[in-house]
Amino acid sequence: MSQTQNPTNPWGTPERIQLMNEAGETTPHTSFSAYADELTGEDLKDMYRTMALTRRFCDEMTSLQRQGQLALWVPSRGQEAAQVASARALAANDYIFPSYRDHGVLLERGITPEEITPLFRGSGTLGWDAKKHNVHSYTLVLAAQVLHATGYAMGLNLDAEIQAETGQAQTGQGQGTDPEQDVEKPAVAVYFGDGSTTEGDVHESMVFAASYNAPVLFFVQNNHWAISVPFSVQSRVPISTRAAGYGFEGLRVDGNDVLAVYAATRYAMDKIRAGEGPVLIEAETYRLGPHTTADDPTKYRPEDHGATYEPLDPMVRLEAYLRSTGQADDAFFDEVTAYTKEQVKGVRSYVLASEPDTFETYLDRAYATPHQQVEDDRAFYRAYNDGFEED
Repeated sequence: MSQTQNPTNPWGTPERIQLMNEAGETTPHTSFSAYADELTGEDLKDMYRTMALTRRFCDEMTSLQRQGQLALWVPSRGQEAAQVASARALAANDYIFPSYRDHGVLLERGITPEEITPLFRGSGTLGWDAKKHNVHSYTLVLAAQVLHATGYAMGLNLDAEIQAETGQAQTGQGQGTDPEQDVEKPAVAVYFGDGSTTEGDVHESMVFAASYNAPVLFFVQNNHWAISVPFSVQSRVPISTRAAGYGFEGLRVDGNDVLAVYAATRYAMDKIRAGEGPVLIEAETYRLGPHTTADDPTKYRPEDHGATYEPLDPMVRLEAYLRSTGQADDAFFDEVTAYTKEQVKGVRSYVLASEPDTFETYLDRAYATPHQQVEDDRAFYRAYNDGFEED
């Protein structure tokens, strides 16, 4: 990619890739338009539908938390394009490591809204089948999943070496078992936010990924607010600039542009599958809501935040494009509204009916076979509980 010199950044800043502007108007790009052209009108309508479901689901979960039915919720409002478009560009046998805000990624991957709720309800730690969807559990510890993803990607390389030596294919999560469906060489995608990039885990992961040529995509959603700190406090340069320091390519994309996000992700995955090592994508998007439902963004964001960022809403942009190109009309958008409303009804019923697992259930999951340490812990826990008076 071409680099432009900047007085405040002498190393050069990757160009900001945009194929569709805020008005839904498109501009061709010599390197990326070919990837965007893969998307049909039906693809784009499917993406809009998933984005709309993500937002409606997010709003419903926020309401449930406010009503005391969830311990916490992490909104994704404003980041739907970055999540849905990137996930759509991945192969079915690519393994995904999400953070805790990537609801659109999960929905695009075929995970149902109900399956996302247990962690936030406290009724379970994982609601979906990780092996079926090739999607790891949410990670609440900042940046921990970046280490996990890099290690998993290194494991894919080791599996490929074993297959080359023995002729025996290694199968499992993210590797595929159906040769007719899993036509792509498997890789890994890990999602994290701009705040996580200040964690040492990210630096260590990128060092290892570069050193071992790991097939991993580092997908950063830069929503401009880590929690209560603006991005300008975290970094003097775009995050994508950092990739050069590790020796691999960094891309900077308009994260509210579904065409640009899809194209950049497809481009990156082609490089990764070709054995050219990891790639970093910085999707510049905007967090329209709070960091979590425990956060009050009015305490630290400027009063004109909404006026500045709401016009950049990715859903408004995609709707404008679909309407202007004649690919969707009022009937389509009415259908999407009805669809998301019906889906959310099921989510509310599911959450209200779900009950938390007993604590001892988690002791049963510590080891695959009986273990004395677990039994000692169980005995301690029961004795501790027995020490309380009955109500």
